[in-house]
Amino acid sequence: MNRRTPRTIAAALSLTAALAISGCSSDSDSGSGSKSGAAKPEMTVSGGYMPEPVNDKMAGAFMVIKNGSKTADKLVGVTSPLSDDLQIHETKDQKMQQVQAMDVPANGELNLERGGSHVMFMGLKNTPKVGEKVTVELRFEKADPVKVELDVKERTYNAKNSTAH
Repeated sequence: MNRRTPRTIAAALSLTAALAISGCSSDSDSGSGSKSGAAKPEMTVSGGYMPEPVNDKMAGAFMVIKNGSKTADKLVGVTSPLSDDLQIHETKDQKMQQVQAMDVPANGELNLERGGSHVMFMGLKNTPKVGEKVTVELRFEKADPVKVELDVKERTYNAKNSTAH
């Protein structure tokens, strides 16, 4: 019986390790919200624009981020060749403040709009003009990154007053 105990323990440990490894790879079918396959939220972006900046110090970006999945997610970062310092801002009580992340609800959307939540470009490398495009990459906690081309619009442009999407 003494010889069987180490074998039994070794077999039990091997079985436990095999179950743990297979458990890590099977989440894609379960919809549990893991980072693998089918459980990832899928983001789409519409109406992205940037009002023409007044100078090279800062600019805002606005868009609608839609989450077409049953898994909630968070916008956690934005990058762009136009600036090394992009920030996610929210506006509360008429005060703008930087936040680390913003919720993108399951089967819902995050509206980044004038007077509300938005992306801020700090220290622009150049000043884009009306008609040009600015590329950004949105990064999420769970979903894959999404590249977006922002149209540079007139400074007075407001998507709420526009019929174009």
